[in-house]
Amino acid sequence: MAYFRSFMRTYLSGAGFNTRGMQNIGLAYAMQPGLAAIHRDPKALKAAQKRYVRHYQSHPFWTPCMVGILLHVEATIAAGAFPPRMLSRVKDTTAYTLSALGDSVFGGSLLIFWALLSMCLLLSGQEMAALALGFFCFLGLQAFRGYTFICGVRQGFTFLECLKGWDIINWGLRVKYVNAALLVWLWALIWPRPHRWWEWLIGVGALMLFGRFVRIGMVSRVFAIAAFVALIEMFPSIEKWVNNVF
Repeated sequence: MAYFRSFMRTYLSGAGFNTRGMQNIGLAYAMQPGLAAIHRDPKALKAAQKRYVRHYQSHPFWTPCMVGILLHVEATIAAGAFPPRMLSRVKDTTAYTLSALGDSVFGGSLLIFWALLSMCLLLSGQEMAALALGFFCFLGLQAFRGYTFICGVRQGFTFLECLKGWDIINWGLRVKYVNAALLVWLWALIWPRPHRWWEWLIGVGALMLFGRFVRIGMVSRVFAIAAFVALIEMFPSIEKWVNNVF
């Protein structure tokens, strides 16, 4: 029951966000029930609590996995099989690794996939399909959080070896390719009729050009967006010029 309370508290990991420790208050709050169940000695419990008030930052979708792993490690420390001094370094390395995975796969791929597909379905008049997609994604996320928490509690840091076999980074890249196709579908839905090939060519070319500049660091995202919006504002004049020439 204590571990279940720790899992439920991971939903509040960002509630105590601060500029000094980032998500350390949320992590300490989530760990508290599990630590109390593991360390019966008050001195050992107090020492364990101090290990989680330092800086902590990771992706919120991976927080249950991180908490599960740390609870497994705390049980190992209580059994005398793991040195407490090693925990801080290992914790930080794992948190930053999971943070990078979360930003790439969730923030940079799956969330965008959900948003683009939902917009396409709504613009196509498929309201129930968009609702079902959101409900399915929500349930899938809860299942992912619960599964990774349980695996973290049972396997500890060895669960990270299983994550390597999931090939998460490459799956995130595949989802990004799907997102590119969804973006084309979205354009087709919102582009003024009739569709002209040269308009699409200019739009796609400009988007690819600005995307390339942002990726290699030549321009900032803010400037790229501003330039793209300015190009859209100038598009009627460009269209008029092209019609007069051809």
